[in-house]
Amino acid sequence: MQQRITGYHRDAEDHWVAELACGHNQHVRHDPPWQNRPWVITEQGRQSRLGQVLDCKKCDDGAPADRQDGPPDRTDEVKN
Repeated sequence: MQQRITGYHRDAEDHWVAELACGHNQHVRHDPPWQNRPWVITEQGRQSRLGQVLDCKKCDDGAPADRQDGPPDRTDEVKN
């Protein structure tokens, strides 16, 4: 199911994670040649993708929302 990106945070391993409108999180790594997302490595690139959609496999599987009530893993998150 297509879901809009509403924000980002970094996980405990310093990887970028997109926060989706559905309440799920999804890693957005730039790891060529497997995942080619150069936009994720700059703040400007991440900001440019806010509101765009990603395919949420967790929604397709009917998974509950990811935990959103605690502080992010890192303090350098980007919010809309």
